[in-house]
Amino acid sequence: MAGPLVTVLIDTYNHERFIEEAVVSALEQDFPVSDREVLVVDDGSTDRTPEILRKFVPRIRLLQKANGGQASAFNAGLAEARGEIVAFLDGDDWWAGEKLHRVASAFLDRPETCLVGHGIVEVFQNGCQRVETLHEECRFQANSPRGADMLRNRKHLLGTSRMTLRARVLREILPVPEALVFEADEYLFTLAAALSEVVILTEPLAYYRHHDANLFQIGQGSSARGLRKLEVLDALCAELSKQLRAHGVEPRTIGSILDAVRAEARQLRLSLCGGFSWETIVTELRLLRIHHSDASFRQWLFSRVRLFPAALLPPRTYYRWRSRLGRSPAYLRLRERYLPIPMGGHLRREDKRVSP
Repeated sequence: MAGPLVTVLIDTYNHERFIEEAVVSALEQDFPVSDREVLVVDDGSTDRTPEILRKFVPRIRLLQKANGGQASAFNAGLAEARGEIVAFLDGDDWWAGEKLHRVASAFLDRPETCLVGHGIVEVFQNGCQRVETLHEECRFQANSPRGADMLRNRKHLLGTSRMTLRARVLREILPVPEALVFEADEYLFTLAAALSEVVILTEPLAYYRHHDANLFQIGQGSSARGLRKLEVLDALCAELSKQLRAHGVEPRTIGSILDAVRAEARQLRLSLCGGFSWETIVTELRLLRIHHSDASFRQWLFSRVRLFPAALLPPRTYYRWRSRLGRSPAYLRLRERYLPIPMGGHLRREDKRVSP
């Protein structure tokens, strides 16, 4: 398929178990070799990742640097990228074979579009997979309260291995603040969505791998990593607020865009640092309204019943209790059968187990 030159930008750090699958998925795309380059940024890996990557040179361009985190890796890679559009891939994820063809077609069909996302397949360590897609393709711009709400409820379909951006909008955004050692992807796609049209395709074109070293998947109660995550969320809110104002986005829309990140940061702060019981209740109700506004009455009632202990327990104790409850097989079976976690009416979700 004729089209613009695409840069595939893979960021990786200590992904020796996964990086080969990521690179192969980029190299074996149903997309002309002449119309794409694969640029891999090794962010100071100390395992066998560099050795594995060298096997792919010269089919890939390999950039090695001292460890600095996701924003640092993005900045280094984007400075070297030659493509008119840039498709991001984490070194522990991989793509479906038609990924580049589909996103490049979306850009060719709509010259005004600067950000394309798509559905996702979450891959869990127990062999299960969860496919999450939209019922229908959507287009929006997050420069109004309605557009901000659409971004807030669909942003999980715009994370690193799902997002592809035009280089011209990236030039308006860069550099990414290097305090964002992770969540640099949210910085990029949030600003891009505020500045231009977003398209989210229905197909699940990326595989997101859950594993014990995921930087952002930090459980409640892991104090050192949790505090690091909290610092990053606070930095993300501050930097996005500043940049959105600088680009002329009105305050009400900025508040809508950042509402979920602020609530998630408050939840994490309460679980790590403590606070008042009423703060737990207010924060949890806020998150429920943000993420599950169309929950059924039974789900709504269950969520409030689950908050009763929060009125009696200090926040850190409550979140430890809830974390243990969430790992209970009996509880998980009960939720799956009677009270599955609510999701927006715009989403389709399918759980399946893959045979070994």
